[in-house]
Amino acid sequence: MKILLADKQDITRAGLSYVISKMEGLETRTIEDKADLMLALKENEDTVVILDYTLFDINDAAELLILNQRFPYTRWLLFSEDLSADFVKILIASSTQFSVLLKECSLMEIKEAIRFCVASNRFVCQRMMEVLLAPKQEEQEKINLTKTETEILKDIALGLTTKEIAEKRFSSFHTVNTHRKNIFRKLGVNNVHEATKYALRAGLVDSAEYYI
Repeated sequence: MKILLADKQDITRAGLSYVISKMEGLETRTIEDKADLMLALKENEDTVVILDYTLFDINDAAELLILNQRFPYTRWLLFSEDLSADFVKILIASSTQFSVLLKECSLMEIKEAIRFCVASNRFVCQRMMEVLLAPKQEEQEKINLTKTETEILKDIALGLTTKEIAEKRFSSFHTVNTHRKNIFRKLGVNNVHEATKYALRAGLVDSAEYYI
């Protein structure tokens, strides 16, 4: 079986290609974008797609469900650094063809997930199960951002520095820096990378914009 790798990170693709090459009967094909994915599935939909949704040009859960309906024999292994519980709940409640794996998972768990998907079984990693079972209140506390904070978070995710954001908004460096600290506190994150992941998950930034 040829596993389709729909992931924009070169290191992830290289790592998965190596791991899968050591698994009997499996090989990989790198998928560059949604159009390439559609072509590959039209050729053979009885396969597994390993997808980093947060970095790929698929907009939301609804779009994934449409693909699932169009290609009912395709198994989807969502493989990302972070995915929201609400997003995952929508998918796994809608179809057994969706499996979930986080990039922090061990090599053993990654191999197990791939084997499950190849055998047409669902797999949800232990860490995501913990997220799904966590009290919803913890998630909601992270999303109470003001309009200004949301705009600044988007600029942060697009790579603007605090100084550049201040100039863009005709505000002082101190004002923007204060907003930045409040944003990080509300999201429960400690750095720009984690804040950017939230912005991508929340749809504040399109993945195409992020890679420009």
